Amino acid sequence: MLTQEEQDFIKYWEANREKDNGIVRKLIFGGPWGLIFALPILVAVIFHDWYKNMIPISKTQLVLISITVIGIAFFYAYFRQQVRWDNNEQLYKELKFKEKRTD
Repeated sequence: MLTQEEQDFIKYWEANREKDNGIVRKLIFGGPWGLIFALPILVAVIFHDWYKNMIPISKTQLVLISITVIGIAFFYAYFRQQVRWDNNEQLYKELKFKEKRTD
């Protein structure tokens, strides 16, 4: 016997399963988490003057580091949303199996 919450999840996931699997949607909804993960790296590089013995960073290196940090943010955003989608898919399959078994 499924609870009302589990039945609501099954209905939601059947309606939104394919929509949530798009790459653009994963990047949009995972973007803030990716930026939260990657921005401290960029801030540390931009404000590198706090450590006086550090090797100076040229403008070219700063651009390369910025591109790398943006790449890290995109990767983290996509990966986080993919893991979330996989967890929802696994829960959906488990609930469908439980529903079939109880019938």
